[in-house]
Amino acid sequence: MTMYDMTRVTANGYFDAEDSEQARFEKRKALNAQRTEDYRSGTYALAGGVVDPLPEDAPQFVKDYYAYYKTPRGYHPRSLNSNGGWNVTSSLSFLNMPILQYSCEIRSAVLLVHGEKAHSRYFSETAYSKLTGDNKELLIIPGANHTDLYDQMDVIPFEKLKVFFEKYLK
Repeated sequence: MTMYDMTRVTANGYFDAEDSEQARFEKRKALNAQRTEDYRSGTYALAGGVVDPLPEDAPQFVKDYYAYYKTPRGYHPRSLNSNGGWNVTSSLSFLNMPILQYSCEIRSAVLLVHGEKAHSRYFSETAYSKLTGDNKELLIIPGANHTDLYDQMDVIPFEKLKVFFEKYLK
């Protein structure tokens, strides 16, 4: 459900805009420098959660995140996205570990569900293109964005989930 390839977005940036060896090298240098600073200070620098206040020119997916994480809809005092965010250095290992590298070897059933308007849709589409077997499916929900599939009960395809699980989870 709204799958996110954290290793890809960390290594390549959103929409693969930073997909180069040099860009990854610069990220590694910056993250390693931050790791050293964190050690020296005895604290972890935080990356920051969803931006607040929301800039007028924010991309639509940031507006969607804000509408979820910064409102009663999804805010929680312990939510990293609602507040200070992850440690800056927590994503360092993602630069070296493409988590979906062996997805073509998955033999169990896979149902990928993504919103038509989700900025992250390309993660599911790429993952699906690598899957093999006749027990895989990519379901795109018309009109839905990334966060709609978190909690919008009228958008989440419960019947499709039920049918898929009944068929493959025996």
